[in-house]
Amino acid sequence: MKDYKSLKHSKWYCKYHVVWIPKYRKKVIYGQLRRELGSILHGLAKQKECEIEEGHLMTDHVHMLISIPPKFAVAQVVGFIKGKSAIQIARQFCGKKRNYNGEKFWARGYFASTVGIDEQTVRAYIRHQEKEDQRCEQMNLFD
Repeated sequence: MKDYKSLKHSKWYCKYHVVWIPKYRKKVIYGQLRRELGSILHGLAKQKECEIEEGHLMTDHVHMLISIPPKFAVAQVVGFIKGKSAIQIARQFCGKKRNYNGEKFWARGYFASTVGIDEQTVRAYIRHQEKEDQRCEQMNLFD
């Protein structure tokens, strides 16, 4: 049986595979930023009563499997996480201290897909995405 979660008057199981990129798909997620970005994203998700169940940070995109209560829209949660994380990144890693809104880190859009019966497939895809990207890059070198 699935791990249903509860609100006061409802039981729910709403999970989404979400992917987004840095602005201009620059390869900027590495080093100290990569080590700390996971905890930043988890903390922001928790503020919206969400839980990141799987996630992987690539140098040029973010994959996550996130559980979002039905009282929140996916766009609302993803917008909150991207916006607030951009501000934290600017403050911690770019030296911007005051009156900075973080508008220059993440690109505007994102990809979202509902996860139902294929949850294990999506989890495996997120876990092994980096290896798959490397394999595809290796194949392209010989074309």
